[in-house]
Amino acid sequence: MNLYKLFGFGAIIIAISSLNIYAADQVASNITATPLQYDSMFTINNLWLLIATFLVFMMHLGFATLESGLTRAKNTVNILFKNTAIVAIGLITYAILGFNLMYPGDSWLYNGLLGVFSFGINPGVDGQTMAYGNYTYYSDFIFQGMFAATAATIVSGAVAERVKLIPFLIFSVIYVMLIYPIVGSWGWGGGWLSHLDVPFHDFAGSTFVHSVGGWAAFAAIILLGARRGKYGPDGKARGIPGHSLPLAAIGVFLLWFGWYGFNGGSVLSADPNLVSHVFVTTSLGSASGIVAAMIVSWWVQKKPDLSMVLNGSLAGLVAITAGADCVSPLESVYIGFIGGCLVVLSVFFFDEIVKVDDPVGATSVHLANGVWGTIAVGIWGKYKVDAAGDIIAYTSTGGETFYYSFVSQLYGVLASAVFCFVSAFIIIYIIKKIFGFRVSQHEEMQGLDIGEHGMESYAGFQIFLNQ
Repeated sequence: MNLYKLFGFGAIIIAISSLNIYAADQVASNITATPLQYDSMFTINNLWLLIATFLVFMMHLGFATLESGLTRAKNTVNILFKNTAIVAIGLITYAILGFNLMYPGDSWLYNGLLGVFSFGINPGVDGQTMAYGNYTYYSDFIFQGMFAATAATIVSGAVAERVKLIPFLIFSVIYVMLIYPIVGSWGWGGGWLSHLDVPFHDFAGSTFVHSVGGWAAFAAIILLGARRGKYGPDGKARGIPGHSLPLAAIGVFLLWFGWYGFNGGSVLSADPNLVSHVFVTTSLGSASGIVAAMIVSWWVQKKPDLSMVLNGSLAGLVAITAGADCVSPLESVYIGFIGGCLVVLSVFFFDEIVKVDDPVGATSVHLANGVWGTIAVGIWGKYKVDAAGDIIAYTSTGGETFYYSFVSQLYGVLASAVFCFVSAFIIIYIIKKIFGFRVSQHEEMQGLDIGEHGMESYAGFQIFLNQ
């Protein structure tokens, strides 16, 4: 009953906070349109950001199908339920606090380490609804809000098949509302990482999205423990095949499709040169990740492994995400290829050496390659400086070309790693002590669909002997 009271309390908080969101909406409804809002380029930029938002939203379906395909049929309802709930949690918590915490403007505490807590969606009373002159305040919010839920979705796959539902949702609320926006604010929100001598660069979130989720996933599976039957008496890992590789393949293609919005939308305008460049580097990164994973897994396992190839695609996408705007097409092939090699070796590393059980390879895809992709910017990433001394895109005409700093990239990776892993570990440890975090042995063996939800994803396949 304590858990339900807690959720009831959470509902009250959301209701109160929504009053602030409603009040902000009333302010926005009285805003007089400025000429910029009717400018054709502004309209095109805003429209592209909204299209990218739809594509990122589609990625959540990709995560849901991928995770359910790589796990057993008896847990499919649970996987789909979590992925549906996480989208809602991400949007609501981002509206209540996360958006303002991630983009605090000039409202900083502790020299760019933490933004001032400000609640609700509020475009301001001065009628300024534009962000960077390219899109509206609300377009900015909904695009960034779609990113917010992704970090918790990464954790969902890693803890699949043995985590309690309500404690996981409590963790998701806390992590998405506080930890994700704080880390993101360090770079994207104008915090301390953006003020290094050579600013830390994470174009679309290899660190700020994927590693943030990956470090939390790693902490969660350490505290949760492996699935029953994963390791034999000799300590060797056993394969636990997923129930539907077709579903997993559909999920990967949906994710690749959505990634064009994830990376392409992060241009934050419809700049034809930069958007098309990002599309090319994104595609080549994923393609080379597939080729590398195919070669390495075939060599190691003596057979071509579809699940490894699917994760190779995602590894290449995660790796190229940090530098899709600032590396050449050929360099994106290098980054994706190394990512594809890394994901295969990482799966064996976590399974056989570290002995942590990750059913979908989330730590190998998002953590290992989030780190690699961010560091790769310090090797190949380039930017230009205009006559005024401001940084402009690598693809821009004119300006002097410089390389991003390997040291700055390493600072960002290490700072995010320490903060995210420690924060996630503490949050989950407290939840585990208060509510428990893992289902019972009986429920795990029976399947979470029956134990947690009282339903089956594939009903009608049981044989009833009394009929």
